[in-house]
Amino acid sequence: MNEQIDDEVPIFAIAVAAELSGMHPQTLRQYDRLGLVVPARTQGGSRRYSLRHVEQLREVARLSADGMSLPAIARLISLEQQVHDLRRRVRDLEQQLDRERQSRPGARVFAAGASGSVVTLRHGARVRRATELVVWRPRPAPLEEDPRREG
Repeated sequence: MNEQIDDEVPIFAIAVAAELSGMHPQTLRQYDRLGLVVPARTQGGSRRYSLRHVEQLREVARLSADGMSLPAIARLISLEQQVHDLRRRVRDLEQQLDRERQSRPGARVFAAGASGSVVTLRHGARVRRATELVVWRPRPAPLEEDPRREG
């Protein structure tokens, strides 16, 4: 069996997460109170950390050791979470689009209207092909009268 653990699943108790991140459990509690790394909770209220949380804890320790303030680290983690969420949303939308394309191969969703505008089509609708030919000829420029010429 080659199963991988989902890095989002909260499976580690605080003692295990502290051990994996190289921190004291009290530090993890403090980070939770500050909103730096907020674990999931069981029905009984116990903290449960995921692999992603452990990675965040390690990053907090590294950034803190480099001299970054805890509020700055909190902002950075918040922005990274937003990027993570957006990437997940894009992936979900791409998968949804792929499923839609596979269920309707070759289906049109829009066409060009007579005036050149985009026209949305219902599923299964056909567009009547136009066979008219429009020829455009520029008008000759009007002759300007020469003001020197009288006559």
